[in-house]
Amino acid sequence: MKVLIADDHALFRDALGQMIENLNDSATIIQAANYAQALKILEHENTFDLVVADPQMQDLPSWEQGINNIKNAAGNARMVIISAAENPHSIKNALSNGVCGYISKRSESKILHNALKLIMEGGTYVPPAIIRKNSELGGKDSKVLTNRQNQVLKLVAQGMSNKQIAYEIGVSEATVKLHINALLRSIGANNRTQAVITAQKMGII
Repeated sequence: MKVLIADDHALFRDALGQMIENLNDSATIIQAANYAQALKILEHENTFDLVVADPQMQDLPSWEQGINNIKNAAGNARMVIISAAENPHSIKNALSNGVCGYISKRSESKILHNALKLIMEGGTYVPPAIIRKNSELGGKDSKVLTNRQNQVLKLVAQGMSNKQIAYEIGVSEATVKLHINALLRSIGANNRTQAVITAQKMGII
């Protein structure tokens, strides 16, 4: 796996690169210190599997234009935004334009780790705030799952492990596994990653 990390904070780039390498020991990490450098790298090498970029790099022309330019230059690479900004409108726009994840820099390390793991396995990470907002509006197919299954699914989408979900909702890990198996059957998914992708397409989350 070849990964480009574009961020103007060197320490954060290093830490993120280390986390990705821990998730995939065969990963090759390339770093870009700014927007211009990221585009230059992509112009000469567009065989990346994953591009992680911060839309708040100082030399971006604008939030959306900059990210779209990077995404277009990245070819078939999956695109992930990681930022301290958490504007719901910007997040939704990014996700609707094909970004496979929007991770807050304010996330705890475990959440960041699990979000990256979900994305690297082919899933899409949606921030908790967006999931909650969509839940309040009511997904069109929300009756497919029970209330508890919906709750578990949303925590799975946040990148939580079974142990973390069990702690969050006050049940045993065995009970969480039962809920996950039931919701997988209900929406016709084979695994957690597919469940999140399918549920998003169905409008459940």
